[in-house]
Amino acid sequence: MDDFPPEHRSKPPRVIENHAFLHGPAARPLRILGEYLYPATTFRDERVTDTVAFFGSARVQPPASMRRAGDLSGQDYAGPPEAVNRYYVHSRELARQVTDWSLKNAEPRGRRILVVTGGGPGIMEAANRGAQDAGGQSIGLNIELPHEATANPYISPHLNISFQYFFMRKYWFLYFARALIVFPGGFGTLDELFETLTLQQTRTIKNVIPVFLFGREFWNRLINFEYMAEVGLISPNDLKLFTIVDSVDEAMERLADVFNQLFQE
Repeated sequence: MDDFPPEHRSKPPRVIENHAFLHGPAARPLRILGEYLYPATTFRDERVTDTVAFFGSARVQPPASMRRAGDLSGQDYAGPPEAVNRYYVHSRELARQVTDWSLKNAEPRGRRILVVTGGGPGIMEAANRGAQDAGGQSIGLNIELPHEATANPYISPHLNISFQYFFMRKYWFLYFARALIVFPGGFGTLDELFETLTLQQTRTIKNVIPVFLFGREFWNRLINFEYMAEVGLISPNDLKLFTIVDSVDEAMERLADVFNQLFQE
C-alpha cells in the first residue's frame, strides 16, 4: 500500500525536460540532431538562401580609431602587429559591400546573401560589423571553447547560434555557402580552409564553393602551394581550388561574378 497520499506524490520531469539525461552521454545523438534541426528551422524561417563565409583569426584587433569601450577584440591576447590588424578593416569593408550588394541586387530577386562568421571577435567581429554597417543581417555560428570570448555584438540576434560540436558547425558553414573568404588566421582558420579544399578536391561536397584567400603576402609566406604541386603532393589542378586576392575591390569584383551566376542556375 502506498504510504503517500496523491497530493504528496511528485511527478517526474518529462524525458525531454530531464536536464541530467539530455546532457549525459546517452543523449549525445539527440544533441547532435538538435544542432541540425534548430539551425535548419531558423534559416528556413529567415529565408536564408545563400551565404558568404568569412574565416580568420579571433586575435586580430580593430585599429585604435575603431575601438570602443568594452570591445571584445583582443581582450585575452596581446594581439598581432598592426600589419595583421589591418585585415580587420578589410574584413569589415568587404562584408559591408557583400551585404549592400545583396540588399540591392539579390533580395529584390528573391535571394538573400548573408555574411556568416564563427561569431567571435577579430576578423569575425569585423565581418558581422560590416554587415550591420550596410543595414543588413548576418549570421554567427559560435562554438563553446574554454578560452574564447562571448559572441560579438554585431550578429543579428535571431541568427546567433551556439554549437557544442565542431562538425555540425562546419556543416552549416558550408551548406548555404556560395563563397569563402579566408583572412589570415591560426590553426582554426587553417583547419576550416583545408577541410573545405579537401572536400572539393575529393568531390565529396555537392556545391562548388569558390575560395578566396585574402592577403597575398601572408598566404605566400605561410604556405608554398606551388611547391606542393611541384613535388606531386597535390595535382596542379588543385591550385585552381582557390584564388588569392589582395584588396577589397578585387575580392568584391570576383564575388559579384559568383553572385551573378546564382541567377543563371
